[in-house]
Amino acid sequence: MKTKLAATCFVIGTFLAPFAVHAADTSTDTDRTQPKTFVKDSVITAKVKAKLAEDMVSSLARIKVDTHGKGAVVLSGRARNQEEADKAVTIARATQGVTSVKSKIRIKKDD
Repeated sequence: MKTKLAATCFVIGTFLAPFAVHAADTSTDTDRTQPKTFVKDSVITAKVKAKLAEDMVSSLARIKVDTHGKGAVVLSGRARNQEEADKAVTIARATQGVTSVKSKIRIKKDD
């Protein structure tokens, strides 16, 4: 039930993302305090989370996604094994708008 709810929330967020993309795309936005840059980062974060929700629903709650200026994505949290962590990085790298991915995912089996 929780899995379905989480996946539904991410899918809804993905559908709302195009409204946020309406902000102009300029390459001079380097400061997160600028609203346009913040919106672009939020859209990239939503895209990565939606793709993770499609492929890795069971571990999604343990992996956090943050996007810094110009599409630099940072993944953090826990994964059950190295394959799960690697898959999250691969999914993030394949997402449109992502320029780099840094993984801070720790391997930790559920207790």
